[in-house]
Amino acid sequence: MASGKEIKFGVDARAQLLVGVDRLAEAVKVTLGPKGRNVILDQSYGAPRITKDGVSVAKEIEFKDRAINLGAQLVRSVANKTNDQAGDGTTSATILTRSIFREGCKAVAAGMNPTDVRRGIEMAVKAVVDELNKMAQKVEGFDRIAQVATISANGEKQVGQLLADAMEKVTKDGVITIQDGKTLTDELECVEGMKFDRGYISPYFITDAKTQKCEFEDAAVLLVEGKVSSFQQVFGILDFCAKQSKPLIVVAEDVESEALAGFIVNKLRGGLKVVCVKAPGFGDNRKANLQDMAILTGAQLISEELGLKLDKVDPGMLGNVKKVSVGKDDTVLLDGAGSKAAINERCEQIRGAIEGSTSDYEKEKLQERLAKLAGGVAVIKVGGSSEVEVGERKDRFVDALNATRAAVEEGIVPGGGVALLRAAKVLEPLASKPEVNQDMKVGISIVKKACQEPCFLIAQNAGAEGSVIVQQVLEAGGNMGYNAYEGKMVDMVATGIIDPVKVVRIALQDASSVATMMTTTEAMVVQIPEDKPAAAGGMGGMDAMGGGGMF
Repeated sequence: MASGKEIKFGVDARAQLLVGVDRLAEAVKVTLGPKGRNVILDQSYGAPRITKDGVSVAKEIEFKDRAINLGAQLVRSVANKTNDQAGDGTTSATILTRSIFREGCKAVAAGMNPTDVRRGIEMAVKAVVDELNKMAQKVEGFDRIAQVATISANGEKQVGQLLADAMEKVTKDGVITIQDGKTLTDELECVEGMKFDRGYISPYFITDAKTQKCEFEDAAVLLVEGKVSSFQQVFGILDFCAKQSKPLIVVAEDVESEALAGFIVNKLRGGLKVVCVKAPGFGDNRKANLQDMAILTGAQLISEELGLKLDKVDPGMLGNVKKVSVGKDDTVLLDGAGSKAAINERCEQIRGAIEGSTSDYEKEKLQERLAKLAGGVAVIKVGGSSEVEVGERKDRFVDALNATRAAVEEGIVPGGGVALLRAAKVLEPLASKPEVNQDMKVGISIVKKACQEPCFLIAQNAGAEGSVIVQQVLEAGGNMGYNAYEGKMVDMVATGIIDPVKVVRIALQDASSVATMMTTTEAMVVQIPEDKPAAAGGMGGMDAMGGGGMF
């Protein structure tokens, strides 16, 4: 039988939401700053996980009381959204949400108009964001990128250096992936050119027994959208390549056994330099990958849709690469003969598709294709002495990578909560405008107070007196702020304590959006938990099924 629903109104509803928000924020806030503490998460299987990543903590929190859990869920959605958009700043977003909602509840309880309070908050957030954008400085150069990455990795310099190395090698369009390593140390592996996850169809194509790879230099490239079903279809092209003493790589949907046997026999007996590889991806994605390869290598994609048949291919339709390396599971094409103009045009098409896409999966695939054409691929393998340590450090790498990308995209501002404190100075003139009524002024003051929260908690987590530090930073002005790691006032930008403006902006916007919705909540409908009767036990000496022992 379905359980009923309970409706809570006004102050009672908001109070229950606030309990959930408060409890979640209390667990997340301890991770903020370079001296933030760890949180241990119980896993449903395997070893416990230790993390300093705010969103990882938020995702694990769920309360038995449904009304309280609603508040926690809403804050969790802020952390997730901030993580998706900026890749970092989840702890800041959580504490900003808590601060704005808590003060909003007080204002509404004191008889303020919730709608006017909300309008004041929205005006204040817009003014602060505009000021943050004015404060932003461009991120250029290896050292500045390394500084941003180090800050986001909770001060671990090695992480910053490795990420800066990776970004320098694969450029901003390249793909950087973070994987679990198998050693004690971190490793960086960079692949220039196009790499895809398909290897040789048969080990008979191997040319180097030691590395178990097939490697050719100055090779011709034949790209086929369909299957190669008979050796006769490609005999003419193979004959041309053999006469020119030119190696050939065939990339096709599949090579059927009759054709494959022909390739292998001619390689073993006649010394034919050839390797066959299946095209990467499936369906439309496979076709797009083949078209990318065609543009990179200067080849014509052989497709029956375009009226091109495999047995009618002439040498002018072949592409060329300076080097090809084919392993058991992957293939790398280096220095293709495609024109730079065509490659750039294709990259612009893919960038346009990324902007227009709403699917995260599709965006990821498009980003991978762009990297293969424009930049390259860097793989960082995270080392550690245990599975728990690797997991915790991997969180740091992912945070640092996301923050670094955000910094390159929109620029940086002083870190340590200083940017919000400085930007909040625009709120005093805003509050004195004639069109701003008393309740809207309260909304503006709520945002002003929230802007002090990150600096306050960073100092508090470092063992300092938060309110004293906030006052010192406000009086110091400029880029001066509190270096929580060393416990002294410094020029934040000169010292390299910086935040990507995108992270700060999105944390504030997402936090205010959800907090104002909760502040203007007047009713809450929650499911009443169903009382399930205890399961009946079996008779003495029998199991719950009656002890028959049958299956």
